[in-house]
Amino acid sequence: MEEVCLNSEPVFDEVDGYEGEGDCSIVENDDGTGAKPSNKEPPSPTVGLEFDSFDEAYDFYNVYAKEQGFGIRVSNSWFRSKKKERYRAKLSCSSAGFKKKSEANNPRPETRTGCPAMVVIRLVDSKRWRIVEVELDHNHQVSPQLKRFYKSHKKMIIAARKAQPPPEPVREIHTIKLYRTAVMDAGPNGCSSVSEREGIHPADHSKHLELKEGDAHAVYNYFCRMKLTNPNFFYLMDLDDDGRLKNVFWADSRSRAAYGYFCDTVAIDTTCLANKYEIPLISFVGVNHHGHSVLLGCGFLGHESVEYFVWIFRAWVKCMLGHPPQVIVTDQCKPLQIAVSEVFPNAQHCYCMGYIMQRVPEKLGGLKGYEAIKRQLNKAVYNSLKIAEFETSWADMIKQHGLGDNKWLQTLYEDRKQWVPVYLKDTFFAGMIPILENESLNPFFDGYVHKHTSFKEFVDKYDLALHRKHLKEAMADIESRNSCFELKTRCNFEVQLSKVYTKEIFSKFQSEVEGMYSCFNTKQVSVNGPIITYIVKERVETEGSEKEELLNRFNLVDDSLV
Repeated sequence: MEEVCLNSEPVFDEVDGYEGEGDCSIVENDDGTGAKPSNKEPPSPTVGLEFDSFDEAYDFYNVYAKEQGFGIRVSNSWFRSKKKERYRAKLSCSSAGFKKKSEANNPRPETRTGCPAMVVIRLVDSKRWRIVEVELDHNHQVSPQLKRFYKSHKKMIIAARKAQPPPEPVREIHTIKLYRTAVMDAGPNGCSSVSEREGIHPADHSKHLELKEGDAHAVYNYFCRMKLTNPNFFYLMDLDDDGRLKNVFWADSRSRAAYGYFCDTVAIDTTCLANKYEIPLISFVGVNHHGHSVLLGCGFLGHESVEYFVWIFRAWVKCMLGHPPQVIVTDQCKPLQIAVSEVFPNAQHCYCMGYIMQRVPEKLGGLKGYEAIKRQLNKAVYNSLKIAEFETSWADMIKQHGLGDNKWLQTLYEDRKQWVPVYLKDTFFAGMIPILENESLNPFFDGYVHKHTSFKEFVDKYDLALHRKHLKEAMADIESRNSCFELKTRCNFEVQLSKVYTKEIFSKFQSEVEGMYSCFNTKQVSVNGPIITYIVKERVETEGSEKEELLNRFNLVDDSLV
């Protein structure tokens, strides 16, 4: 049988001592060492002593070493290579051998003395461990009065604690008492509406943020630090009657300043809530002058209910000095819809088409003819130029595939005016909503937050995420200031806007200008009921000269006459 010897030279430090694989049968003593209480001094190791297991032999020598005043470690082990089964071991004094020579500038002083004290144990009859060799003499002073806790002795304490039944898990409770402003409980007219809301939506005070150890302190310490270094930093904490944390909202000075410029359209990102992340993060996101997403505040929501959404929305409005946005974009969620209508009654509430279309495989993937359904749905949503086209395409899809009883599609159709592009042509989204089939909307903290990110970890990553976003904006500012745009038409407004728009926005505008530049003449030629016929002429250059050419004749349907 093949045998192999590992660590033939005792060159390991004390930190490489043996760690038991199982629970060691050691009772914790009053002094906390875990040694077996006894009035008798433990017997000295002698050749021939046998033990039921390797752990028992190790513990015997460890207890003896503690009484004598030295530590131990496993300096050598022999294994049967195929089974990886230990059959022989050498337990040495922790001062045995010498450390490897360190190449560090300031190496630690040598603490080993090459001490010969040791015992060698061997597995016999494949069941019991026997001491086959002993050396009790040390070449250094040993004394239990030195009161030194060696690593092997500390393991006895750990093993004894592990052997005890685990205590009930304890969750940290945030008991910092912070104020709750009257505006949080006030309606749009400033009068308190708590009782009215609670009558409709009873408050459930058992709902609060599930904080792990260290989370509450990490969040609160971050807020305190930001308040000292960033005077315009704003935060509110919502506590229940028992002092437990229900909701949190905060926004830094940059977010508050950005809202003054980019407040037309705001998306409320609840991706973490919808996907059941460990942190119930909710973010308020706008679009800046480069078309990049910009953070306008965020928070943690203790429960997905109307009451909790209302609280965090009102906290955000208070932070932004009572100035609500014109357009609000959210996921398709009933509590969100009710809360938005209560806090932002004058804003246009739309659903993010990207979030809805991402759910198509989940909601419809199991249906027969799924691929055909998906193609027809995409055609109706993305390719409809007129409302009548969408209505016809949708009706054909429902009828052809027998989807009249599909609850999800019924809900989408009922809410179509809040998410289908053809119904939202007059709504300004600042490029926030993807309108092409291959476009997608990424969450603001995409890449920084995953399903198991903790509160403490998120606070650590929050500054990094914002720093990188700010750096990206600064680089785009520099590039726009130093860019010289190539004009593609001879339109005066293209020249004017090249001096006003940033590079990213101007490139989008320029592609639209280029597409319509040559279509200089549009003329209505006939009206037949709701159908209006137009002729569009295009200017075409041939061999240095220009000539007019009929581009197309097309019909439009006036919905008001249908």
